[in-house]
Amino acid sequence: MGRGIILDPWQYPVEIMDSTSLRERQKERRRARIYTVAIDLFKRGGFQTTTATDIAKASNVSRGTFFNYYPYKEAVLLDYGSEVMSRLRDHAETRLQSGTAPLTVLYEVWDRLADENTRERDLFPPLAYEVMNPNPERAHTAYQALPLSKVVELILRPMHQAGMMRTDLSLQRISNLIADTYLMVALRWSAYGTERPLQDEMRLALNLLLEGAVKRDPPRH
Repeated sequence: MGRGIILDPWQYPVEIMDSTSLRERQKERRRARIYTVAIDLFKRGGFQTTTATDIAKASNVSRGTFFNYYPYKEAVLLDYGSEVMSRLRDHAETRLQSGTAPLTVLYEVWDRLADENTRERDLFPPLAYEVMNPNPERAHTAYQALPLSKVVELILRPMHQAGMMRTDLSLQRISNLIADTYLMVALRWSAYGTERPLQDEMRLALNLLLEGAVKRDPPRH
């Protein structure tokens, strides 16, 4: 009886792994192409007028393939918003590590975000509305993709640890309120506009949050 062929037990797992890795890279490249094309179309033609069919055609994929990567058109904007949040977080971490005062870092992040929203004014309203989507699953997905409150919490944590923050509210609650205020002020500015630049509007709102609206008399001795 002849000897059977001895197979290397590691051969096929490696080949399968290589094949899987190749497919994943192809998927990543295809998603990146769809994203880049979609954002370009949004900027040139407007978010509302650009359809999934437009994006698929310009990306050289089928409409069904587009929806395999992005289940709805607004999901493309979540990738954009996530990129912005990552840049803001990186900036905050770098500045805090360099010893910059937390409130200075917070104002810097506010200014950078306001500048981004000003440049991409037409993209912000549909992105903000997604956070308030009546579909709980979509709203949760948007909240996870746009963790502004987490960036604020990161910045304020040194002050909280030093006992410089009020104690009747948790740091998470304070951070959420500050992030929500940015969302609403920026949304109103994007939709209706004001005489002041968004950066000025946001600094005014942040000052109000940090200092309060009620005038306080000096303590009596």
